[in-house]
Parts: sequence; C-alpha cells; structure tokens
Amino acid sequence: MGTDPSTIVLVDDDTDVRVLVRTRLRMSGQFRVVGEGADGAEAVALAERHRPSLMLLDISMPGVDGLEALPRVLEASPTTRIVVFSGFEEQGLVEKTRELGASAFIEKSTSLDMLIERLAVIAPDNGVATPVAPEPPSGPAARSEPPRDLPLDQRVLDEHLERFREVFEEAAIGMATTTLTGRLIRANRALASLMGRSTGGLVGVSYGQLTDDADGVVTAALDEINTRPVDVVQFEHGLPGQSGDRRVRATLAPVRDSGGRALYLFLQVQDVTAERAAAEELRLSEQRFRLLVEAVEDYAIFMLDPDGHVASWNSGAQRSKGYTADEIIGQHFRVFYPPELQARRHPEHELEAALRDGHYEEEGWRVRKDGSRFWATVLITAVYNEEGTHVGFAKVTRDSTQRRRLEEDREHALRALSAANAQLGQLNEQLKRAAADQAQFLAVTAHELRTPIGVLSGSAETLSRHLADLTAQERTELVDAMTSSTGRLRRLVADLLTASRLEASSLEMRMEDVPVSEALEQAVAVVRHAHPDAQIVAETPAGLAVHADRDRLSQALENLLGNALRHGASPVHVAATATEPGLVEIRVRDSGPGVPETVRPRLFSRFATGAATGGTGLGLFIVRELVRAQGGEATYEPATPGSASGEFVIRLPGPAAPAHDEAVRR
Repeated sequence: MGTDPSTIVLVDDDTDVRVLVRTRLRMSGQFRVVGEGADGAEAVALAERHRPSLMLLDISMPGVDGLEALPRVLEASPTTRIVVFSGFEEQGLVEKTRELGASAFIEKSTSLDMLIERLAVIAPDNGVATPVAPEPPSGPAARSEPPRDLPLDQRVLDEHLERFREVFEEAAIGMATTTLTGRLIRANRALASLMGRSTGGLVGVSYGQLTDDADGVVTAALDEINTRPVDVVQFEHGLPGQSGDRRVRATLAPVRDSGGRALYLFLQVQDVTAERAAAEELRLSEQRFRLLVEAVEDYAIFMLDPDGHVASWNSGAQRSKGYTADEIIGQHFRVFYPPELQARRHPEHELEAALRDGHYEEEGWRVRKDGSRFWATVLITAVYNEEGTHVGFAKVTRDSTQRRRLEEDREHALRALSAANAQLGQLNEQLKRAAADQAQFLAVTAHELRTPIGVLSGSAETLSRHLADLTAQERTELVDAMTSSTGRLRRLVADLLTASRLEASSLEMRMEDVPVSEALEQAVAVVRHAHPDAQIVAETPAGLAVHADRDRLSQALENLLGNALRHGASPVHVAATATEPGLVEIRVRDSGPGVPETVRPRLFSRFATGAATGGTGLGLFIVRELVRAQGGEATYEPATPGSASGEFVIRLPGPAAPAHDEAVRR
C-alpha cells in the first residue's frame, strides 16, 4: 500500500477471539495492534492513551458494556473510528450503534478475510476515498435459507437459531436480551407493545428507565445477580407515562458459559395488571359480603337492673331468644345461659366486670326459650344517671351462629386454599426451575459449540493458508487455542451424552468386583494426559475392591480429579478405605481453598460450575448420578479444624457375596 499500517485497539472479553483477530490483523500488513482490553472502561483508557485510527469493540462485557463505552471512547479520541464487533445479530442494534457514533457494525460470524477487507475500507488513513461498506443484509428475509455451501453442522446450527428467533419474535410474553448492566440489546414485539415503543426504540435503552422506580429496582436486581449465585431474579414495577395502575412482573436470568461467567442477561416481562385487579376485586367482594352478613343479623337490646333482672325488652330480643316481654321482664338474665355457665356464676361475673371496667364483651353459647343453643356476641355496659348513680346495665346480644358457621367454613376453605396454593407454589417453582434449566442448557450448549467451533475454524484456516507467515509464538498460540477448543467440545459431548442417558435411565451398567487401585490408575492416566504437570497422590490398600461398573467408576473418579485441578490446586490426594463391613469410601482432596459456602447447596446440580475456570458444569452432577446408579452416594464434606480443604467423598458397596457379573440399565 505504501503507507504505514493503521493503528487499532481490540476490546473483547474473550481472550481466544482477541488472539485470533490480532494474528490475522498483523498478517494482513495493513494494521498494527497497539492495545487490547476486556471491558468498556479499558476501551476508554486505551483510546485516550493511544488515540488509534480504529477500535474493534465488543458489546456485552462485564462492568462497562460496549454501548455505554462507545460515546466515551469518541469523547476521549474523536478521530478514532469505532467498529462494533458483536455476536448479536439484530438490525435495531446496528442502528443504535450508528446513532452513538460507530462507523460500522460487524457480526462475529463474518469471515476473517471479510473482516480485514471491511476494516481496511473503514480505516481513516487508508488513503482511499471509498465510503464505508454497507452492512450485510439481516433480518428474517436474509436468514430464511442457510447458504448451501456452508458445512452441514453450520447449516443445522443456523436453522436451529432461526427457529429460536421466530419463537422469540412471536412469543406472547415480552422478551429481551440485555447486557450485563441491564441495557437492552434485542427486544421482541410483545415487549415493545407492552412498553409502548417500537422494537428499535428499545435497543440501547437501560431497562431501569422503563420502570416507575427509575433505575432503583433494576439496580437491586443486578446487584443480586452479581453478588449472589442466583439463576433467576423476579420483581414487579409500574410503567411510567402509561394510564392506569398498570403493573408488570420482570424476570432476569443470567446466561453463563460453562465456567460460570455471565455472558448476557435474558429478560421476560409479563403484564400482571389483570391479575392484581382480580385479587383486589376478590378482597373487596369478601369485605362487602362480610358487611352484608353482619348488617342483616338481629340484635337483642334490653336493660338489666343493678342486680341483673330484665327491665326492658325489644322485638329483636323476642325474635332471637323466643320470650315475649311479659314472659321475661323481671326474671334474672341467668336464664339465657347454659346450666354449666350458671353453675360457675358466669352471668354474675360478667356484671361485676362491666361494673368494674365500664363494659364487658364476649362470645359464647346462649339458650333460647325452647332450650336450643345459639352462638352470641355479647356487650354489657354499665349505665349511670346524671348524678353518677349506677342504675343498671345495657345489654346487646347478637345471634352470630350463622357468622360462626361461616367463619368455620371459611377457615376450612382457607386451609384448603392454603394447601392448594402450596401445591401450586411447588408446581410453579418446579416450572421455574425447569425453564431456568432449559434456558441454561441451551445457553451453555450454544456457547460451548459456537465459540470453540469458531476458534477451531479460524485457527485451522489461518494455519492452512498462512503457515509460513506466522511467527513461532503465533503458531503455538493458535495450536493451543485449537487444543483447548477441541477439549471443550469433547468434554461437552461426553458429559451431555452421559447426563442424558442417566436421566433417561438408559445407561448400561456391568456390575462386578472392581479393585479400587485399577479404577483409580485408569482415571489418573486420563487426567494426567490433560494436566501433565499435576501431582496426584493416591493411597489405596492392596486388595480393596468395590462392587461397581469398572468404566463408570473410573469416569466418576476422572471427573472428581479433573474438577479438583480446574477449581482447586495441585497436589490432589486420593485415599480409599473400608469404613465398615460392606462399605468403601474414596476421598478426593485438593490443595485449594475448598468450595465456597454459597455454592455448596447446588454443588451437584446441573450447570453448577462455581468459578470461571472452564468445564461444562455437568461433571459433579454426573459423578453423583453415576455413583447412585451403582448403589452408592457422592457428597462434599467442608474443611474441619486442622484440615486445609474440604473433601469429595464417594461411598460404594464392597464386593458382592457371590461374585458374578451383572449387567443392568440405570
């Protein structure tokens, strides 16, 4: 070209992607990489320090995402042309990045040759007046049919992605993907309709701006996701600027890679206004019904003299108690009480309490003229004349038998409703867990396939076409990246296959008496191949055996050893002992700090990787299920005083009494 190479800064939180792109940029001879960063804050600092011609900027990154960093980069270095390099494939995002000042948007699925060509056109100092190349077509029309010249695996993956996009767009519930800071990247039509905006108008908007609590409620949810190992956070909020008391329920779920690192957030938003209105209407209906029942009850209102004799009578008293005024006036009001209360002088005690405290209230059984009983609400008030002389008592009695029966029925109904709600709650939690598991399964599988396949493809192409141009260090880095990606794919396929067979109870087990030392030697050999520098110290008594499947036992031990080296530290100690007749314990302990307390409850669950150090998140789940399938159990015992780290423990039955092979399906 006859000109100096254009300076460029790479900002992406994936190291393998940066290695691959950096190598191809150098080999093109048109670019000089002057800096690399892993988040938006580093992008701003690098722009200010180097003022490069170009910056290749990712979108979803921890801390400060690409959308937030983009205008700040241009403020720090106005002459820098920013090219957004993202795995998201949304036209609305393209428009948003251009509004923020980006010169171009390039998807990560673009070939490296095309990437170099587009960057060469975009570079401000390329000496060519060619305008920036337009974006490749996107949207449903462009994606309707995968190119026939793609590899079969890529075409299948693209077809599945297109089906996912169709489901996402046509879903009745609001859905979106956001950056790790809550900024919307992609939204479906249902969410746009709910928020009263277009789908393009939602791209780049912080979700906190769409709530009636500004950023507060969203900030709290993001803090919970970032500070606690949660899979789902749910909250409700109103919608500012919309008429009525409209309420929505938002669900945020972090999508993590196999190392537990959050890639982006998945958002679901559902209108619960009708649900809340129905609940309020039910409450008001119950209140009106209660007032109506109380209003139609008959009240017996009459006077007693200071000694408790009936001095007056009303029609309500006659209806409720059955006595006419001539029959009852002059009699002691004790006649209204059951014999057992009369024997305890309860009527007299009521008058004494009313005279002492001014009034007396209670509920209890009373007796009608015909001897039938009814449940009464009673109020007795001491009455004084103008001179303050006690002249008697006013007594109000209400027949509450029907109300009491209603309350009893209501209590029965509430207990039944509570039991039903508890069952519904359990079913709802099961559905949430199933949905979260499915979302996590799809996210991890897609990420574990797409990233290593991309690295393998790009690295292989680079080595094939440019081997002679590569430096020794670059060849080593590319080969290491290919080896790493191949290992990730192999582990993913093996783990998914084993987990699927375990859950389908279709994994064949051949039970026999297996020497523990042989199974352990097989597992150690496999692990040392992947970790040649690891130290593994085994203490196994001679002749110690278990009744198990030889290969599956080795697989469980291999997973435990690999887990210890990925998440702990070398050396790893393995000890096997016969703890009691018919039971053998195998303990695995590494030299790391142990499993954090917050991770332990879900340690053996699917996709429960607790550190960003690789792995599919299925290893310990498979260990537990394999051991259970062989009649044993797998647990984790935290560190005790005097021990440096916790231990994973496998307990299996000892040798069978009559030794024989046994083929079973678990």
